[in-house]
Amino acid sequence: MLRWVSRLGESLGGNRYDLREWAGAFGDLGTLVPFVLAYITILKMDPGGLLFAFGVAKIVTGLFYKTPIPVQPMKAIGISAVTGVGGFTPATVWGAGLTTGLVWLLLGLTGLIDRVTALAKRPVVQGIVLGLGLTFMLEGLRSMATNYFLAAVAFILTFALLDNRKFPAMFLLLALGMAASLAGNPALLVEVKKNIGFSLPSFTLNKLTWPELVKGSLLLALPQVPLTLGNAVIAVVAENNELFPHRPLSARRIALSTGLLNLWAPLFGGVPMCHGAGGMAGHVRFGARTGGALVILGFLVLVVALFLAQGVHLIFQLFPPAVLGVILFFAGAELAVTAKPGAASREEFFVTLVTAAFATWNMGVAFLAGSLLSLVVEKGWVK
Repeated sequence: MLRWVSRLGESLGGNRYDLREWAGAFGDLGTLVPFVLAYITILKMDPGGLLFAFGVAKIVTGLFYKTPIPVQPMKAIGISAVTGVGGFTPATVWGAGLTTGLVWLLLGLTGLIDRVTALAKRPVVQGIVLGLGLTFMLEGLRSMATNYFLAAVAFILTFALLDNRKFPAMFLLLALGMAASLAGNPALLVEVKKNIGFSLPSFTLNKLTWPELVKGSLLLALPQVPLTLGNAVIAVVAENNELFPHRPLSARRIALSTGLLNLWAPLFGGVPMCHGAGGMAGHVRFGARTGGALVILGFLVLVVALFLAQGVHLIFQLFPPAVLGVILFFAGAELAVTAKPGAASREEFFVTLVTAAFATWNMGVAFLAGSLLSLVVEKGWVK
């Protein structure tokens, strides 16, 4: 049956929907679940609208790109919005999304994004990718520390099954996480069933005021731009073109789709989104090779948005932080591996390492520092 569905998918959209695509579909949960949960529980955002926006965006992205290009929450905006500093509201997040969409649409339409990314030489790009990979691995370790025993079991089993085509590691991870959650709270599934019910998201843009738009633009959207440039444009283009040279991407195309995603999301209460390189690494590490993984995950998210919106916080409890940490760790390792320097000179490798170090702290600073250092090495000003 799965083989028939996969062949049908290939004929319809150039994607596969086989066992490995299903496994790879969950490779981005380590980023998606914590941010969505924080938005819902801390900012009290409507889970139906938020997940509806994500579901549609993932399906369209998977059908369009046909490689595992992810759709993730923007991290800098998410962290700033939910920390409580600044008194942000759902409307300020929508405002940040609109501004973000306009910025990236403008950068893509004018071609300015090509001029900016042209400054990033290969050692700089490799450094950004390596830094991102190490950051994800460290975040994964922090999450794994919430339950050392569960994390250790999940890590060992995942490593043993990582390249197993007949029984992908992700399915074991999900089963292990659910079993651990239900053992700690046997009534969890009963609570989830109580929240089943159909509901449609409502149009939210009419609730946005000018003060909230300005606040979201200045305090949330603008600080996100350097991170998106490094993580969700430069790094994801490099990663995609390294892994899938038969379907090459350009920075302009990614900028345009980022812009469109963020003009779409606020309409129904969604949050700012991007195509983060770590998410792609997660999808690929656990089996995805086409956009089918995004279509699958988008469909599942859409089902939750329409039928289980009020029980989202309960569903997410089925994924313990320790298990999500394992997913993050292996996604980070996959991303870091794609940054291999190859035949780089000693000077170029030094640029890569310096850029990677800065990337674990600030993506914008990493891009600037790496580009300047690369120029110095290229001109031979320092031997």
